[in-house]
Amino acid sequence: MSVRRLALAGTLIAALSLTACSGGSGRADSATCPGGKIRFGVEPFEDPAKLTPAAKVLADALGESLDCEVEMAVTEDYAAEVLAMENGKLDIAIFGPLGYVFASERAQAEPLASFGDGSGAVSSYTAGIWVPKDSEIQGVKDLEGRSLALSSIGSTSGDALPRKAILDAGLSEDDVKVNYAGGHPEALLALAKGTVDAAEINSQQLASATASGTFDASEFRKVWTSDPIPNDPITVRGDMDPAFKKAVKDALLKLPADKVGELGALLDVDPPAPLITVDKGTYQPLFDLAKTLGLTEQDV
Repeated sequence: MSVRRLALAGTLIAALSLTACSGGSGRADSATCPGGKIRFGVEPFEDPAKLTPAAKVLADALGESLDCEVEMAVTEDYAAEVLAMENGKLDIAIFGPLGYVFASERAQAEPLASFGDGSGAVSSYTAGIWVPKDSEIQGVKDLEGRSLALSSIGSTSGDALPRKAILDAGLSEDDVKVNYAGGHPEALLALAKGTVDAAEINSQQLASATASGTFDASEFRKVWTSDPIPNDPITVRGDMDPAFKKAVKDALLKLPADKVGELGALLDVDPPAPLITVDKGTYQPLFDLAKTLGLTEQDV
């Protein structure tokens, strides 16, 4: 398995696909409505047909709270979102935990809030590697010489953590035939169709696919699972006006659970709960992971 770096051409910024314009009255430029609108990026962690309307509910509510148009975009991939914020194309963004690490380094992204678990703590999820139930593969070490579908480059649960598990099992970079499927749903589909020997399926995708009837877990086995991963942070670009940062954070933390819950459900957060405050320390394990794998800001 070759280590695929996160670096992608700058043209990925142009690949941002506008999916919704939400909320607010589009009032004149102000400290809390820079340029008359807020540009909000969302990582592509789920099928856009499910993700876009769920994210729009949150974007609408945020726009109404701030009385400002919120222009919401689901990015083409993880690296495109980091590049977009770095180049001033996004004011706020939901990043995967590892994506936030790189956005922190490249755009000084600051975490404002994340999805609570109902008890006041940040919710979490896990990465997993699955195989058919009759497979000879019993653990990560047995992946030697086998094909493994991963989500996409830059994904926490769909790239970095499975790669670390492979290294921890004593395998070399070239021992596993890694196929980047293009997303979590695509990785799961590759396993379901039998085109790979194993696939990463995180707990969020498992819950979503099981609920929609597109995956029967009884036909497969999980041979590895990660430690809990703190859920995705909603971040603000570091060079934004402090008044804007405070206004957005205050608005996010005051959103009612029903405005957060639809997007939270795609992140396997149940029951719906308000957003909670997070900070850089919440995601320190992901900074440590990037260091362990030798990833730096040059990888985006």
